[in-house]
Amino acid sequence: MTFLQSIRPLVPFLPAVESPKGKVPLEYRMQSTLFAALLVCVMSNLPLFGIVRESSPNDPFYHMRVILASNRGTLMELGVSPIVSAGMVLQLLVGSRMMYFNQNVAEDRVLFQASEKICGILFTFVCAAAYVVSGMYGPLSAIGNGNAALIVLQLTGAGVVLLMLDEFVQKYGFGSGLNLFIAVHICENIVWSALSTTTVTTAAGTEMEGALFALFHLLFTRKNKIAALKLALYRQNLPNISNLLSTVLIFVSCCYIQGWKINIPVKMMRARGQAGSYPIKFLYTGNMPIVLYSAFISNVYFMSKMLTNSSPHSAFFKLLGNWQPNESGQVVPVGGLCYYLSPPTSMFSFIKDPLHTIFYLIVTLIACGFLSKSWLNVSHTTARDLARKLSQQQISIRGMREQAVTRYLNNYVPLCAVLGGATLGLLSVTADFIGALGTGSGILLAVTIAWSIFEEFQKARLPPSMAAQYAMFM
Repeated sequence: MTFLQSIRPLVPFLPAVESPKGKVPLEYRMQSTLFAALLVCVMSNLPLFGIVRESSPNDPFYHMRVILASNRGTLMELGVSPIVSAGMVLQLLVGSRMMYFNQNVAEDRVLFQASEKICGILFTFVCAAAYVVSGMYGPLSAIGNGNAALIVLQLTGAGVVLLMLDEFVQKYGFGSGLNLFIAVHICENIVWSALSTTTVTTAAGTEMEGALFALFHLLFTRKNKIAALKLALYRQNLPNISNLLSTVLIFVSCCYIQGWKINIPVKMMRARGQAGSYPIKFLYTGNMPIVLYSAFISNVYFMSKMLTNSSPHSAFFKLLGNWQPNESGQVVPVGGLCYYLSPPTSMFSFIKDPLHTIFYLIVTLIACGFLSKSWLNVSHTTARDLARKLSQQQISIRGMREQAVTRYLNNYVPLCAVLGGATLGLLSVTADFIGALGTGSGILLAVTIAWSIFEEFQKARLPPSMAAQYAMFM
């Protein structure tokens, strides 16, 4: 008995979203997507009951929360990290042939989706329990066993809601629900950093948190306009105009790279004489390298922080990560592996410790390229899989026999996967280095996710005959 067959008795007890009876209208799909996004925004602002408020300023995962749709001290504390990690483990098991799954068999697809739900719920429960036990919300003696159990229950329930919303968006909305939640959270943080009207008292006086409003506020309230402009452009520990301009630059660069592709001349065997081109995108694996790398780094941070809390004076655990509070009170890695895996935040960081920046750059480029290449086998998008897909759609490459198609595609698919993943890694490092809002990984995720949703929206607007052709050649 296989693993998928063993979970068949659990399928009727799992929460599920009913599949649509027919084609979902475009307007309803737009409303469903918007509803799910708004509900996640509400969840990310609903505080957990039972936590010790004094423990909240020390947040070792604050720089990872943007790209994991996580918000400290709320129902979205864990974000999508446990669900993404669970799906990643299952995909790796399938890709390595350790778990049998035939995506052409309807029953296997149902059972695999059920296994993703089960693993997602289990991962969420384990992470929630680990958060509480490790003291993320204060000592157990302070919060009490009842509150501890209630916190775990709240976080696990929020994870189940996210799973259901993800399935709801896939069936009645646009794209993947998890991707939508990540993009919404990233955009929310960027907009807040640019337009927040919250006032903050600093050594230079009262300032507005949002970079754009701070510019006008400083220009109108300060007598020295040149000094006010410099402060708005380069102020530290708060969003500034330079950060906002850097964000726009990375956003435009990512949109430009999204259009890079290699057009392969093809012809339709069903319609003799009809020819066209099949595009192989430079970012062949999309945003998966950044998603996988971010999930991996998040788990490394979590393990390091949990081990450090259990034994603060252990020299061995400090090799993995030495955590200390910075000027703003956030707990950050200042030594060990986690420090070198953390992004540099400014030019000053590079001057202060160039080895850190160089190590981070090399590791990010290699990891993103490797993960992108590995994802080809996991997601069944290798050159052989693409050749099989073209053959099933009765599409052939002009001037080439069917037996040689795989070898021909193999010249482009792995190359685009590796270079595309490494390019995303380079853009991410560049964004972090120049201080873009929302982190470099966050901006790249937001752009690639929004692009894919836009493409699906464009496809949904077309008639069925043209939609099939759009899906084939876009």
